Amino acid sequence: MTVRVKGWSGRSRPAKVDLYTRGTVYGLVWAAAVGLALLLLTEPVREGGTPALVVVGPPLALAMGLVCARLARRSMDAYLGRGAVPRRVVGCAASTTAAVVGTVLGLAPAVSSTGLLVMMLATALLPFVISQCLITKGSTLALTQGAVLAVIAGLLPLRGATSADVAHFAAVAGFTIAWTAFTIRVSMWVLAVMWELREARDVQARLAVAEERLRFGRDLHDVLGRNLAVIALKSELAVQLARRGRPEAVEQMAEVQRTAQESQREVRDVVRGYRAADLHTELAGARGVLTAAGINCSIGSPDSDLPAEVQSALAWVVREATTNVLRHGDAARCSIRLAVSAGSAVLTVENDGVRNSTAPDATRGQGSGLAGLRERLAALGGTLDAERTAGDRFRLTAEVPLPRAAVECPSPNAGGTGDAPEQTGGTGDAPEQEDDREPGSRAGAARR
Repeated sequence: MTVRVKGWSGRSRPAKVDLYTRGTVYGLVWAAAVGLALLLLTEPVREGGTPALVVVGPPLALAMGLVCARLARRSMDAYLGRGAVPRRVVGCAASTTAAVVGTVLGLAPAVSSTGLLVMMLATALLPFVISQCLITKGSTLALTQGAVLAVIAGLLPLRGATSADVAHFAAVAGFTIAWTAFTIRVSMWVLAVMWELREARDVQARLAVAEERLRFGRDLHDVLGRNLAVIALKSELAVQLARRGRPEAVEQMAEVQRTAQESQREVRDVVRGYRAADLHTELAGARGVLTAAGINCSIGSPDSDLPAEVQSALAWVVREATTNVLRHGDAARCSIRLAVSAGSAVLTVENDGVRNSTAPDATRGQGSGLAGLRERLAALGGTLDAERTAGDRFRLTAEVPLPRAAVECPSPNAGGTGDAPEQTGGTGDAPEQEDDREPGSRAGAARR
């Protein structure tokens, strides 16, 4: 079995920050452990230390680094809510650190002018502090580390340390521990916030899909609600007339047949997405959804009125493009531009933050995705182009030819300089306008 490891470019922004933060924490733990091992291996020879320190010290320091690195991984998972606090590993890391500190105090050379012992002791405390600070309250961490420093400071005079040496150790070790713990906690807090924002954007994308499903269900209710009631009523009337031998029963059944055929056509239109939708409302809804997801959205559209079928097709493009922006990549900016020329209307949607592994799929099934959009636009003689541009940008361009009778001179702000008019609701739902509906839909809305 082959395990494929994601590269740097294939990761999301939170995943990149996560990898960088974890690598930094592991690097600090191992830098302190390996640095202490090298000090215990080389400096005792120069300072006249015991050979036992050279034999015992470096392996013990590396073992401390291994245990503290494992504790750091478990602590970061616990901080992010992905696991429980590793109490057993904490005890093992504390015991290993205590053994290293005891070895340094018992076997290291006496304090020299270079402060070798002070450096060794401060370095020995760092791996455990780095690993523990994420799962311990700040006050508890300050009390425990303060007690440890007090004990070590009390033992230093036994190794010939002066008051100045003790003060030097307390200042260096205290500042190093406090600064390291503060830096690690701030870095992990930033990482946790980024993951929460990513989860919020995922929820936003799922809500957009759920909203589309609700829209579909509402459209079906509008189409079938009144028509089914009419079919039931006229069928019952036809039965009563037939029992009495009245010729009007045939007319009633013909009306039932006509209503059923009309319902079939309207349901087919709903499934294919060809029901009339207001383009400006979809633009306003796209801006509301993208802004709520933390994406800077700019929209430009001319004031020219487009034919109803062109508006409906472009509105579906806006709806699908908005969903793709939310689902794929980590977009920070998205621009939607509508340009109306003498013979066509061109809608361009461009966003950044697209990753190779999550580019929109143009080969999805009938009625969905970019393939479905191409089929809808092809019915009007239009085209749809999707392409990756410079860097991580993605551009979706839809062009629909305008009927010759509907071509108008574009307004002065045509070409994407004006903003689409705001609509109440801001969710992208098409407004219910009785003048533009089929007879069955108008009656269904009136009945509600």
